[in-house]
Amino acid sequence: MGDSPQDTDGLPWESAAQQPAPTAAELEQAGQNALFGNAPEAPPPAEPAVAEPAPPPAPAAAPPPASAPTQPYRVLARKYRPQTFAELIGQDAMVRTLANAIARERLAHAFLMTGVRGVGKTSTARLIAKALNCIGPDGQGGPTISPCGECEPCVAIAEGRHIDVIEMDAASHTGVDDVREIIEAVRYAAVSARYKIYIIDEVHMLSRNAFNALLKTLEEPPAHVKFLFATTEVDKLPVTVLSRTQRFDLRRIPVDLLQSHFAEICTKEGVSAEDEALHIIASAAEGSVRDGLSILDQAIAHADMETEGKVTAARVRDMLGLADKSAQRRLLSHILEADARALLAAVDEQYALGVEPLALLRAMMDLTHRITVAQIAGGEGEAPTAEERAQLGEWAQQMTPGQLHRLWQLLLKGHEEVRQAPDPLVSTRMALLRVLHAADLPDPGGLARKIEELAQRGPAPAPAAAAAPAEAAPAPSAALSWRELVEQVEDGGNHLAASLMRLQIRPITIEPGKLRFTRAAQFADDIAPTLHDALMAVTGDRWQLEEARDEEGQPTLVEQAETDRAAAEQKIRDHPLVKAGLAAFPDAELITETDSPLRREVPWSRKA
Repeated sequence: MGDSPQDTDGLPWESAAQQPAPTAAELEQAGQNALFGNAPEAPPPAEPAVAEPAPPPAPAAAPPPASAPTQPYRVLARKYRPQTFAELIGQDAMVRTLANAIARERLAHAFLMTGVRGVGKTSTARLIAKALNCIGPDGQGGPTISPCGECEPCVAIAEGRHIDVIEMDAASHTGVDDVREIIEAVRYAAVSARYKIYIIDEVHMLSRNAFNALLKTLEEPPAHVKFLFATTEVDKLPVTVLSRTQRFDLRRIPVDLLQSHFAEICTKEGVSAEDEALHIIASAAEGSVRDGLSILDQAIAHADMETEGKVTAARVRDMLGLADKSAQRRLLSHILEADARALLAAVDEQYALGVEPLALLRAMMDLTHRITVAQIAGGEGEAPTAEERAQLGEWAQQMTPGQLHRLWQLLLKGHEEVRQAPDPLVSTRMALLRVLHAADLPDPGGLARKIEELAQRGPAPAPAAAAAPAEAAPAPSAALSWRELVEQVEDGGNHLAASLMRLQIRPITIEPGKLRFTRAAQFADDIAPTLHDALMAVTGDRWQLEEARDEEGQPTLVEQAETDRAAAEQKIRDHPLVKAGLAAFPDAELITETDSPLRREVPWSRKA
């Protein structure tokens, strides 16, 4: 038959079984060809044709070298993502804990990484996945804190294509159906890795029902499953989820560590950068490596081509809209020297250079904080340059702690006002001028000390009267003030006794525990028991009261008030303008203006 094979000694399927099986590389190539098409095959070499010898051709120009295919640019934050725990900076405590857990085979079934943006939460989750599934270059290794990065699991996890490491964004998969898929899949063992790992980023975005659906699986997962959670808002996670995970709080990266890390990256990228520029970038990153690398990427692109792409501090400040360090120090000097005109000129200069008013106040607050820290440390402040450190140390010696705290409070209040003001520049000017003028005011502690000193000295002696009438009654003893004693009784809540003392009592002598007084003839009631109780309540002593009807005492407090009021009214009437007005208008009356139209003075009753 035409379809029969030429070899009739065996069956067709027996001959096919004798062919060698395809290798893994051939299967991989076949899959790539199925997805992306076959690569163009090279034409077979032409057989040399027999021809007569021809004259040698002219030498042709050499073909241009084939250029390598251009790769798309990868931002620094992705290009330098940590691939090993050794490259993860600033998280030594977590790395030590994981290393000990792996060495002692005490691995938890769920890990929770929390912290601010850009400190390595998702990168740490991927590193843990690599550490748990690494098999080493020889394929015989076990879990290790230092994954090799060469074996198939390490390479596949780094490229994000491992079938047993599933990453899920909880921000876009928030419902119960998404969690149900996980619950159904965890029952099956891993396909090619040691563990099946679920990395859920921004896990706090899951709904309440989704969390509830995950609880049982999270508490008792199969032995081959590990959960890795990452979140920036750990307070939004239910307590039931927190209690089922091993939590790692990733810290903010210190400025000096960020600066050294950025310097290494600049060296790898072949970019030169000033130390001050890197310090500014590290400070602006606020402890986030990703934010800092994004700013560094922008700074490299912003650098001048004339300077061969060198990242300078001036260019970084211009890019971020920050004030120059020397300009900040000049601004604070104008405030401390109370030079308002120079202060306003410096603010306008910085605003013209593109510095935002809010950033200017933040810079003043940061400067005040560093001066305070330098004062507490007793040395130079923390600054990238020696000039700035010396200036901070000088201010720390000149200013008192009270002045620094008051300066901070005024700047903080001004920052809040500028943030809400319709015109930030005008608000910044007024806020800094208020700080400038408040620098001359005494602090509350100094005022309190002055008040205490004045109280210890006592009141100044009153000028002696020109001539006292011979028939004037003797003044009460200076040891006690009758007016103050009446006020104490009134403040103690005994208003009846205070009213009697104001209206009826004409004191003759006042001594501790003894009062001699007289009263007008129309007052004949017995007020001694009421006075006894009132004076004992405020002084704690028993008082001896003696009423002398035949002696003259000082006027009562009510009589003194009426006398003072009459004297004041007479003084007003004696004024030339008032006299002229009363002469022009004979029926005019003097009306006393009170503090409030609702408050009217009630005359004392003489029959009380």
